[in-house]
Amino acid sequence: MTDTLPSGYEPKTFESRLYAEWEASGCFKPSGQGEPYSILLPPPNVTGTLHMGHAFQHTLMDALVRYQRMRGRDVLWQMGTDHAGIATEMVVSRNLALEGKGETRDSLGRDGFIAKVWEWKGQSGDTIERQMRRLGASGDWTRRTFTMDDDYKAAVTEAFVRLHENKDAHGNPDPLIYRGQRLVNWDPVLKTAISDLEVENVEEDGFLWSIRYPLADGVTYEHVEVDADGNEVLRETRDYLVVATTRPETMLGDTAAMIHPEDARYPGLVGKQVLLPLTGRRIPVIADEYVDRAFGTGVVKVTPAHDFNDYQVGQRHGLPLINILTPEAALNDNAPEKYRGLDRYDARKAVLADLEELGLLVETRPHKLQVPRGDRTGQVIEPYLTDQWFVKMDALARRGLELVEGVDGKPGQVKFVPPNWINTYRHWMENIQDWCISRQLWWGHRIPAWFDGAGNCYVGRDEAEVRRKHGLGADVVLDQDNDVLETWFSSQLWPFATMGWPDDQAMAQRGFDRYLPSSVLVTGFDIIFFWVARMIMATDHFTGQVPFRDVYITGLIRDAQGQKMSKSKGNVLDPLDIIDGITLEDLVAKRTSGLMQPRLAEKIEKATRKEFPDGIIAHGADALRFTIAALAGHGRDIKFDLGRAEGYKNFCNKLWNASRFVLMNTEGASFNGVPQPRTDAEKWILARLAEVVAEAQQHFAGYRFDLLAQALYEFAWNEFCDWFVELAKPALNGAVQESTSAAGGWTPEAADDAQAAASTRHTLLYVLETLLRLLHPLVPFVTEELWRQVAPRLGIEGGSISLQAYPLPADFAGQDYAAAAADIEWLKAMVSALRRVRSELGVSPSRQVRLQLQGGSDSDRTRMARFDSQLRFLLRLESVQWLAADAESPPAAAAIVGELKLLVPLEGLVDLDAERARLDKEIARVAAEKDKSQAKLGKFTDKVPASVVDQERQRLADWSVQLDGLRAQRAKL
Repeated sequence: MTDTLPSGYEPKTFESRLYAEWEASGCFKPSGQGEPYSILLPPPNVTGTLHMGHAFQHTLMDALVRYQRMRGRDVLWQMGTDHAGIATEMVVSRNLALEGKGETRDSLGRDGFIAKVWEWKGQSGDTIERQMRRLGASGDWTRRTFTMDDDYKAAVTEAFVRLHENKDAHGNPDPLIYRGQRLVNWDPVLKTAISDLEVENVEEDGFLWSIRYPLADGVTYEHVEVDADGNEVLRETRDYLVVATTRPETMLGDTAAMIHPEDARYPGLVGKQVLLPLTGRRIPVIADEYVDRAFGTGVVKVTPAHDFNDYQVGQRHGLPLINILTPEAALNDNAPEKYRGLDRYDARKAVLADLEELGLLVETRPHKLQVPRGDRTGQVIEPYLTDQWFVKMDALARRGLELVEGVDGKPGQVKFVPPNWINTYRHWMENIQDWCISRQLWWGHRIPAWFDGAGNCYVGRDEAEVRRKHGLGADVVLDQDNDVLETWFSSQLWPFATMGWPDDQAMAQRGFDRYLPSSVLVTGFDIIFFWVARMIMATDHFTGQVPFRDVYITGLIRDAQGQKMSKSKGNVLDPLDIIDGITLEDLVAKRTSGLMQPRLAEKIEKATRKEFPDGIIAHGADALRFTIAALAGHGRDIKFDLGRAEGYKNFCNKLWNASRFVLMNTEGASFNGVPQPRTDAEKWILARLAEVVAEAQQHFAGYRFDLLAQALYEFAWNEFCDWFVELAKPALNGAVQESTSAAGGWTPEAADDAQAAASTRHTLLYVLETLLRLLHPLVPFVTEELWRQVAPRLGIEGGSISLQAYPLPADFAGQDYAAAAADIEWLKAMVSALRRVRSELGVSPSRQVRLQLQGGSDSDRTRMARFDSQLRFLLRLESVQWLAADAESPPAAAAIVGELKLLVPLEGLVDLDAERARLDKEIARVAAEKDKSQAKLGKFTDKVPASVVDQERQRLADWSVQLDGLRAQRAKL
């Protein structure tokens, strides 16, 4: 049957074919049998294509569902995508600009723009699904959900209405959603509110301006300043206060000047007034402990409508709120006339110039400050006073914390893996603020609230319900709120809205009671706040359940140097480029397409050419998947190196070639059941197989994909493909002795025993088939393709490996091959030691050598007798001679295995004089390189980067190791 297995490993020839067969067979759908196991896909945004972070999480989820499916569980992997309000509007707006037709969001109007977004969603959603299929994601595509589907929209509306109509334990109204005027983070480019979690505070260079605020009504005071030792350094009469600020344009909205109540520099001024420069308004001087006396002059301006801390001060002191900005961050009609319509930074320049002209600008000095920038637009975010919808979070957060930490001595119902992430969760839940859920966008779930002409607001599931509930006739004109809900509001419903909630019939059809809570959520730490916590609170509030039992937190994917992947750096990787390959030119074009800034496009092209000078070769989906698993250590960021993917492509190739060897050597054979091993090599590999099966079960249970990949790699590459295939050759070629249980010894007559050869063939097939099942969750494609060739020879007909039982420790119960395993470990040590000697001497693998043995124990002599034929076969031994313990041996290369000394005589094997000369020359060269490296390190100064120093130290260490090895080899001669 080997004629159906090509000689070379070419994943592109079978990966797509196999996926289509799996999906068509329906094996990704829940079976309805067995214990349920479900996973929720964190729905990707329909903003283009998947990135490496998606591929990372999707691979781990797929490994889990394939593993559980093979264990006989009733597996549901819920698929879907998220509408991603802000992000999608940005992408579509950018695409409109690139089309060059002059169309914009505003010119199209709400309905026209939304139609464009739906067009984009169709393209992007198809692309995302195609990428996931190419990666091998075995989710149930028939149940896929989009957060703007009609039934999902109904769930979002229902959730909003129920929160708004919430009642307390006594049945009294206790709405958890309310509308109010509050300060929010405002993005002046997107012209919408954004959450605290979408704001990045970046330290930047700025200025601190000191401005005189004249005291009103001729008030003066004796201003005294002292140094750190209490010595008076200044005393003067002043009729002004000096205010320090980093945002002078917002002074036009000041409603107070503020000092610390214990600041002796400003006696008797509380309750007085100052004249606000440039406005003519009088504002009070107030005292509050919020003031930091050591900052600036100890006097600060209070602008409640444009600063979050000032807003809190204003609430405490009953100060008015004066908003001076438009949604575009220009000055509005509340500012003096000459500044109206100016952009905020142009207004800053004008204000400073006018203050300077009036002699009120005291000082300008450089100052480091934290600048809030939107994580999507990069624009400076403004605290902005506006009407928004909010969710009360206090009670919800308390309950959300109980569900994770436990209550009244009972453990929590949700477990974080790794467990340290509960600290991050707790910190946010204990410091939670009311959640602003409204966004000034068009794409999204429109808020189910209607306003009449008098501004009265009514909430309902639709306009008809509003009119019915509130007795509003057709003569009352109602307009629906223009705002939409923040994306995370709808996403928090994902665990149960995908299960048909709130429709009872849909819930029954989709398995609400069976698949909720789900078994595990696989997600990144960066959305513990955004999504994980909110799902826990919402699912509990609406269903009385937790959304999932485990939360497996992954790190973030970075490039090989540990840098965050970003388009501007040119180091972004598309999973499909790694799987199917891409030329450098196409890669560059892909990176720079759609970018509006030529300089940025040029920067990306340069970075791309440096990072990938030859493009990216095709690695196949399995190689990428195994790389991801191998890198998935607990709780740390992942440095993704394409070199690792190349290595794991070689691993798949190794598995392919080993399978070809097994198939060629079992041609025409047919076996059933568990092999009854007749050679020690078989017993050893079966013992190791039992161990790795137990390790796999342990690592899956602990979400240790990295340890799982390592264990399977070591077993597959080193122990099966290398050692067992090698140790099987003597048996297959009649150069092995079979153990005779009755005598407990060995018989030369069994050297060519056909039974040993047949047993070895059975074990080869059995171990390979089991190994393919062990590997399948990580590398599904190559294992399926190989399994279809191997399985029939073991009497396994039809079906797919994905529906076979995953190997379990119980499969090996009663097996005890410890003694044989110990003997084979000794044999491996002997073979490794002698091959190392041959390699060091440069002896051809085909050339026979003599072996002399000295010392050792009785067990060494027994084992040498037992494995004589195998050692001669594997090591090309011309002869084996035991030397007395005190015997002198001719010049020989030596190795040690336990107490046994192995000697390979050099006479006739190498030209001793030539070898000595060669080694002397090589020793001189390496010694010179070592001296150079040592001298270079001695000249390094403190200014040399640490990375350069470390690199040179490693070079020195490498030269030292080489030199010691060469000198040791020379000493042998």
